[in-house]
Formats: sequence, C-alpha cells, structure tokens
Amino acid sequence: MIWEQIRSNQVKSIALVVLMAVLLLAIGYFVGLIFFDNWIAGLIIAAIVWGIMNLIAFSQGDSIVLAMAGARKISRDDHPRLFNVVEEMKIASGLEKMPDVYIIDDPALNAFATGRDENHTAVAITSGLLQKLNRDELQGVIAHEIGHIRNRDVRLMVLLSILLGAIVILSWYATRFLFFSGAGGGRRGSSKGGGGGQIIILVVGLILMILAPIAAQIIYFAVSRKREYLADASSAQYTRYPEGLASALEKLATSNTQVQKANKATAPMYIINPLEKRSLSAESLTSTHPPIAERIRILRAMAGGSYADYERAYKAAKGGGGIMPASALVAQDTVGLRAASEDTGPVESVPQKIERARETSDLMYKLDNYRIIDCDCNTRLRIPPNYRSPTVRCPHCGRIHKTPNS
Repeated sequence: MIWEQIRSNQVKSIALVVLMAVLLLAIGYFVGLIFFDNWIAGLIIAAIVWGIMNLIAFSQGDSIVLAMAGARKISRDDHPRLFNVVEEMKIASGLEKMPDVYIIDDPALNAFATGRDENHTAVAITSGLLQKLNRDELQGVIAHEIGHIRNRDVRLMVLLSILLGAIVILSWYATRFLFFSGAGGGRRGSSKGGGGGQIIILVVGLILMILAPIAAQIIYFAVSRKREYLADASSAQYTRYPEGLASALEKLATSNTQVQKANKATAPMYIINPLEKRSLSAESLTSTHPPIAERIRILRAMAGGSYADYERAYKAAKGGGGIMPASALVAQDTVGLRAASEDTGPVESVPQKIERARETSDLMYKLDNYRIIDCDCNTRLRIPPNYRSPTVRCPHCGRIHKTPNS
C-alpha cells in the first residue's frame, strides 16, 4: 500500500542524495588540486567535513533544529487540547511512540516535524497557529506533520541538510581562501599540467564552488516539494477530513507574518515556507513547497479519505500523471469522509476565538513562569515570577488573593 509509495520516494530521494554527494566530492576534488596539488587530499577534506556534520546532526540534529526555532517542550498539563490532537493522530498513523510536543512563541502561523527516527521525533507549532486554528484545522496540520514522520521524511531532510551544509561550508571557505591567497592557490609553484592546465582547473573549480551550493539547494527544495503532497495525502487519510487541512492552509496563506527564527536550512521542514511572502500560486525552482492554492484544490477535490482518493484528485488538479505508483494503490478503495467536529462551523463564534486566545496566552505565560489566579469576578490575574508579595489585589473587584507559592 502506502509503503510502496514511501519506498518509491525513498529510491528517488536516494538518487538525489547521491547527486548532492557527488557535488560535495567534486568540490573536494578541485580543492585538492588547487590548494594541495593532490585530489585525494581534497576528497579526504570533503569526507571529514561531511562526517563531522553527520555526527553532530544524527546525535543532536533534532535538538539543534528545535533550539534554532526557539521551541520549548510542553507537557500534557500545559495544553490538553493540543496533546489530545497529537495523540489521536499518532494512533491513526500507527506510530509506535508519541512525538514530543513543542511550542514556538511566535505570532506567525506555521509548524514542522523533526527527528532522527520514529523513536526520537518532535512536532513543533507556533503559538499563532495554536491560537488561530479550530480543532479540525489543528488536527489536519498535526496529521500532516506526523505524516512526514511516518513517511520517514524527517530523516531524509536531516541528511540532505547535512549535505547542503557541507557543500556550502567547503565552497565558502575554499573561494575566500582562493581570493585572499591569490589566484592559483597552492598550485602556483607546481609544474604539473602547465600554465594552461592550471588555469582551466582553477576556472572550472571556481565555477563549481560558486554554482554547487545553488544546485544543491535547488535539489534540497525539490525533494521537499515532492514530499509535501504525500504528507497532505497522509493527513487526509489519518483525519478522514481533508477540509481541515485545506482550511488551515487557507489561514496560513493569508497570514503575512514570517517566522522570526526560521532560516534557509530549516524552511523546507515547515508546513509552508516561513520566509517567502505568502502567495497562493507562486512556485519556482527555489520554492520549498508546492503552490498553496494547488494543495488546497487537491484536498477539496477528494471524494474520500484514502490515498487512492488523493491520487485521483491530484491527477484532476494537475491534468497529468499521478504522484503515487500504481502498486501503492492496488485494492485501495474510497474511504468515507467524516463530518466536521461539533465546534467547527462555517462561521466561528466569538467565544471560541476568545477561548483559544486565552488558552494560548495562558500557556505562554506559564512557560515564562508566571502564576495564574482566577478571581471570582472572572478576571484572570497573571503574576510575574519576580513578584514577591504574599498577596495580590484584583484590579477590578478589589478582592485580595494569596499569591501562589509565596
């Protein structure tokens, strides 16, 4: 079934990983020739750079990504609704271990998943997303991210980001050392190959060092784009309600707030590009994701919640071939869609929006060690961690409260 599609994507992705590895080794080859008059030395340097980055990424890669995003781990008591949604999607997807849940204090609407393997994974969402999405929309986004985990995208993206980083680092230092040390580098005193040969090697090597990081990034983005479709299909399968993710994507597309701590290395991991200005239909070689309008159109064209339903909707929207191999769709029938949740309607009520805003606000205050007191007059008092008085007065009704843990 879907494992056939995952295997097919993995084979294609391995080919792209190999291509990026060839780019890295090619840079190493010319670095060796230009600076050491020995191509083997260059290959060894490239292998060492990649090895060190691999060691760091596969031991602490997920922690580094989460720290770069400013994500903080939360518990079930911190936000029961979010944990309940993650647990539901974990069960629906068949994951053996529940991902850790992180929150990013950022008004932007976005989310991503990361991890080394299925036993070391995490889902991170912004406070803005948690506040703006209703339960069905939140479920669709969480299912999409768990789809990335289940489809083993997170491991692949870590590997690709390592290769990209190695290529960028080696190219950056090599080109700058070349310019600062003078044209020809370590080969100026060599007699091998003649002057013409040296110039050719120098020019080809310099062009490769400049273009390789660009080519590697395009490959990295292309892999990310292809896997977004499968994660969308997985979300529809797990929730049996593709409208939830479609509606969430609409809200994400209309929000022009960018994630503050996102960067080019982590951008492909988010559910939508956190760096680009929002556009429903824009796509280019440097796009990290497919056009949002296209993803929404496919989801809303689904007659059911199966991968086969997504494949049919994909073909209708794209007007061409499908995204999944035929072997993955054998015996796949239409899966009936469920109804919307009770708290989800065509127009959200104001109390629902207020409750989500308060819920999210309380969570962020709690993570910052604020103490919360609910007064009988319905005023919620937030006591900062540096407040030392044993009591606090409600500014609305004047009631005196004992400060928690005072």
